[in-house]
Amino acid sequence: MKNRKKLLLVLRCVALVFTLIPAASMLNTAPVVARWQVTPVLAADTVVPAIFYHPPECDVGNWTDIVQVAAAWHHTVGLRSDSTVVAVGENRWEQCNVGGWTNIKQVAAGGDHTVAVESDGTVVAAGRNEYGCCNVGNWADIIQVSSGHYHTVGLKNDGTVVAVGDSRWEQCNVGSWTEIVQIAAGGYHTVGLKLDGTVVAVGRNDWQQCNVGNWTGISQIAAGDYHTVGLKSDGTVVASGLCKHGQCDVGNWVDIVQVAAGFVHTVGLKSNGAVVAAPDDEDCDQCDVNAWRDIMKVAAGHEHTVGVKSDGTAVTACIWLTTTAPGPGCFIATAAYGTTMAGEIEILRRFRDEYLLTNPVGQVLVALYYRVSPPMAEFITEHPSLKPIVRAGLVPAVAMSTLAINATITERVTIATLLALVSVALAVWATRRRGRGPEYTRG
Repeated sequence: MKNRKKLLLVLRCVALVFTLIPAASMLNTAPVVARWQVTPVLAADTVVPAIFYHPPECDVGNWTDIVQVAAAWHHTVGLRSDSTVVAVGENRWEQCNVGGWTNIKQVAAGGDHTVAVESDGTVVAAGRNEYGCCNVGNWADIIQVSSGHYHTVGLKNDGTVVAVGDSRWEQCNVGSWTEIVQIAAGGYHTVGLKLDGTVVAVGRNDWQQCNVGNWTGISQIAAGDYHTVGLKSDGTVVASGLCKHGQCDVGNWVDIVQVAAGFVHTVGLKSNGAVVAAPDDEDCDQCDVNAWRDIMKVAAGHEHTVGVKSDGTAVTACIWLTTTAPGPGCFIATAAYGTTMAGEIEILRRFRDEYLLTNPVGQVLVALYYRVSPPMAEFITEHPSLKPIVRAGLVPAVAMSTLAINATITERVTIATLLALVSVALAVWATRRRGRGPEYTRG
C-alpha cells in the first residue's frame, strides 16, 4: 500500500509538472542562459550539496597547433595547421567524429552537426542530419560554410550561396543572393555580407535579428541564436536582435578586428589580442574573457567562448554546471530513462533553458520539480519496473517540449490557446463534479 501511494505520487508529479510546463512556457518565449541558475532543493530548509564543473565542450586544454575554432550548442571544433580537425563535447550524434578528416581549410559547428570545407572546395559533414542539414556531399566550389541549429549554408567562389536543412522560417532561401563575401548562420536565420559592405538576411525575425538592411561599411558578420552582429570597417560594432540579456550592448566597442555571437552573448577580439564580451557582468561565465591576451581567433557557442592563442593553444570561458549529492539520477526524468544522455532528456533540458526559466510561472514550476523530484527519482531507481510506466507518462511532456522548441511564433500562440482552453475545461469539469456531491459520483 505504501509503495502504491508513492507510485501514485510519482505519476501525479509527472502529470502536474510536465502538463503545466508547456502552458507556462508560452508566457515568455525569450531564451535565457539558465543551466546554473536553479539550486535543487529537497526540503524547505535543505539545500542539496552541489559539485561544480565545466561542460565537456570546454575540454580544449590539450589542443595544439590550432588555427581556427567553431563553437556550437554542446561541442567545440578546432582546425589544426596540418588541416586535420579535432572536436570535444557531446557526441550523441557523432558530431565529434572528425578524426579522419584531412585537407580541411575551414570548419563550422551547428546544433548537433559539424561541417568542414576541404581544400578542393567540397564539403564534409558529421552528426545529426535532421532536416537534411548534413546533405552537402554534392556541393562544390565552396569557400566557406556556416551552420545553424538545423541548417547549413555554403558560400561559393562566385559569390552565390547554397543552403540545406530546416527552412521553416525561410532561412535557406538564399538562392538569389549574389556578390556575397561572407555568410553566417544563426539559430534559425542566415546572414550574408555583400561585396559593398551591406548586409542581407533571411529567416526567423521575431527579435528583429534580420533587420540589417540599413547596415553599411560592414567588414565581418556573426549570427547568434537570436541576434546578429556586424563589425564595421572602422573597428566599431553594431548589433540587432534579442538584446534583453545585454548581448547587443556593443555600442562602445572600438578597435575590434573580429566578432562572434553565441546564444545570449557576443564576443569581440581587439587588435591587441585582448577580448571583450557582452553582457559584461559577473553572471555571464562565458563572458569572463577580460584577462585573455595574445588571442588571434574567437568563437562563441551556446554557453561557452573559445579563443585561439598565437601559439596555437586554446582557452575557454564556460558556465559552471552543477551536479548534486544524490547523483545523476536524482531527477524523475533521468531516473526513468536511466541516463543523462537520453535524447528525451536533452529535449526537456533545452525546453527548460530556452522557455521555462524565462518567466515567473515557469521558474516556479522548475523549482517545484527540483524540490519534489529527488525522492521520487530514488523510489523509481529502487523499483526498475516503474521506469517504463514513468517514461510513458513523460511522452506528452517530451512531445510538447519538442513542438515548443521547433514551433513558430504563430504555432506557439495556437498551442498556448489550446492549453488554456483545456485547462479551463478541466477546471470547470472538476468544479461541477465537486458541486454535485458524493451521492452523484457513486451513481
